[in-house]
Amino acid sequence: MAARRPWIMESTVQNQIRCSATATSVHSVANQQHRPTIAGLDPRNARCNHGPTNATRKANMIMHAGDILRRRGLLTDEQLEASRNNDSVNVIQSAVELGYVQEADALAALAEEVGLEYVDLRTIEVELDALKGFPQKLIYRQSLFPIRLQDGSIVVATADPLDLYPLDEASAATGKNIVPVVAERSEIARLMKQHLGVGSETVEGLLAAKEEEENELELLDDLEIDNSEIGEMVQEASVVRLVNEILLEAVNTRTSDIHIESQSDGLVIRYRIDGILHPQPVPPEINRFQAAIISRLKIMAHMNIAEKRLPQDGRIKLRVRGRDVDVRVSVIPMIHGEGLVMRVLDKSSMVFNLAGLGMSKPIFERFSEIIGLPHGIILVTGPTGSGKTTTLYSSLLQIRSPETKIITCEDPVEYQLDGINQIQIHSKIGMTFAASLRSILRHDPDIVLVGEIRDLETAENAIQASLTGHLVFSTLHTNDAAGAFTRMGDMGVEPFLVAGTVEAVMAQRLLRRLCKHCREPYTPAKTDTPKDFPWDLAGDAQLYRAVGCRECRQVGYSGRMGIYELLVANDTIREMAQVRASSWDIRKAAVENGMRTLRMDAWDKVITGDTSIDEVLRVTKGEAL
Repeated sequence: MAARRPWIMESTVQNQIRCSATATSVHSVANQQHRPTIAGLDPRNARCNHGPTNATRKANMIMHAGDILRRRGLLTDEQLEASRNNDSVNVIQSAVELGYVQEADALAALAEEVGLEYVDLRTIEVELDALKGFPQKLIYRQSLFPIRLQDGSIVVATADPLDLYPLDEASAATGKNIVPVVAERSEIARLMKQHLGVGSETVEGLLAAKEEEENELELLDDLEIDNSEIGEMVQEASVVRLVNEILLEAVNTRTSDIHIESQSDGLVIRYRIDGILHPQPVPPEINRFQAAIISRLKIMAHMNIAEKRLPQDGRIKLRVRGRDVDVRVSVIPMIHGEGLVMRVLDKSSMVFNLAGLGMSKPIFERFSEIIGLPHGIILVTGPTGSGKTTTLYSSLLQIRSPETKIITCEDPVEYQLDGINQIQIHSKIGMTFAASLRSILRHDPDIVLVGEIRDLETAENAIQASLTGHLVFSTLHTNDAAGAFTRMGDMGVEPFLVAGTVEAVMAQRLLRRLCKHCREPYTPAKTDTPKDFPWDLAGDAQLYRAVGCRECRQVGYSGRMGIYELLVANDTIREMAQVRASSWDIRKAAVENGMRTLRMDAWDKVITGDTSIDEVLRVTKGEAL
């Protein structure tokens, strides 16, 4: 079958590559008048059926683009020749890759040459109605993107202003006139990812490969070959690329956890960013490759891909643009298939600096004094993901010195710290926190970190280490600082041992920071704020609330900071711990002695404009004294 010839109207520049042909019949012209067109183009320049082939047309457009850039002084003759000899098909892409010109400058020049508008896609909002019914294959394969509707036409962004063939296809497929505008290819790719899903272009490639595979298999039907093996060869490279895109997007968006879930309606991908899970748009066709995605990740994590009935854990080490990234992987079978969660640890993004964690000056100064003690137990409490490990690592690095030996036992070792001896726990072979702590004490440490006090044996060993002159850091899962005393008592530790060894407890949470680009100043009515909001301290301070913009991905927040509650064990607290006083009574006594609660510290962050009232209520709900 002969290749379909484009029938759309051409720009002035493209007239140079128009064929010389016989006159078009009256019947053909009449038919063309009833077809959709590309806005702003001269109908007298219609290409005839004897026009150049697709390859010739592409070559001519490359020549024209280069000539335009040279004529406008954006490229020299030598740069143009080098760009044409580069591997890239598009001379603009080639020149950009070689560093000769900025893509925005080149496209703006071409747009002006052909009389089209150049748009910065970072400054516009896409109308979702424009996407409806627009062929996604053209979006993926031709780098087009519909951005809005305009008087019955579709405004479509293209990075190839000299190639009207894809726009012709879009017009024919939608039955609407197309108004082309020029935009950067990278920004079109960003819109694809934002509106069509992570890896959408790769999924389209997989589907295309699958169609080609099916066609090829029909031709080879009479041969004795393993069809499934051919299918794997066709798909393998694209599945690898798709998984890489999922991981890369997670790193770029500061994701802490990736959730890949098998649900009744298909595969769901969610990223936990700044403590909140955000569903990611994915193309519906991704469900066809669900098993391949899970299998690829299991291979990367050195898991058994054949085992689908038992939970498995693994680890992936990546290097992303020169940055080392560790990924902890957990797979568990569920009723609709395997569920997979990955904890992303970007080593280069972590800076363990106690002064930079967001502690108020009084808390920072007091805590710095406490971690300098020669012996005792210092506990950090809070739920999973509240920043306890960061606080402990920052504390160790602040007191680290050549005269001090520090040993840690962790499960797992999340980050490797210079000058500190770190031990990985292996409970399956008997290397527990309690067992490792007993061995650590034979290595003459000055300071010991126990990843978590989970049971009576670990608690007793930590207390024994403290009583023999060691400074011990550890964590507990309690809601506030006072709860640490009662929690250790619940484990079975004698109250007098708790009272005599625990020097301080730091409770903490993480609050999201308001986005500096879009936060909105406002003055709330006092009746709309919580009863414990300190209006007397706020005074005339400007308060802010979240809005959402492109910089923060429409969330209104970007990044996180800590809020802290430091309970120092004075005589009153020790006496209450020894008589097994309730955590509520201990907390009340600590506040009376000057302790600032998590909620109080959070309100300070609101008054300084770092976060919002809504965020404080989300994180500290039910914790006001």
